[in-house]
Amino acid sequence: MVSVAVWKLGCTELFFFLQPAVKVNGDYYREVLLKEKLLPCIKEISGDNFLFQQDSAPAHRARDTIALLRRETPDYFSRPVAPNSPDMNPVDYKIWAVMQQRVYEKRVNDVVELCQRLLSVWHSIGQNVIDEAIDQWRARLTACLRAKGGHFEHLM
Repeated sequence: MVSVAVWKLGCTELFFFLQPAVKVNGDYYREVLLKEKLLPCIKEISGDNFLFQQDSAPAHRARDTIALLRRETPDYFSRPVAPNSPDMNPVDYKIWAVMQQRVYEKRVNDVVELCQRLLSVWHSIGQNVIDEAIDQWRARLTACLRAKGGHFEHLM
């Protein structure tokens, strides 16, 4: 699993979770990913000027996770319009696609090489790619609302 946060002021590093014995449940998500990694990085760069958005994975929608995010973030989307849709997350609808194209220009031989390539590509992506993805968000939200949370790519 790889996680990252992006916004107009910058981005976090890539966070890898490669231990096969680790299950990313609500506790692990809150204690390790949010409290130790993502939230401190986000707050260091943006202070209290950010909106926290996530999908509806079980660890994300757990009662304790929602309570933590309401306490620790200035603005949190607690009820996403299309909760499981990658079409509403800038990382999913744009950034991972750019990364995937660049990472797989050549064959990847193992997990170590994949992680190295992901890091290399991540560090080469310009803020303009992130900004472009974020700039698409309002139009995507409007299209999603028009489609009542259904498929909306045809409305874009």
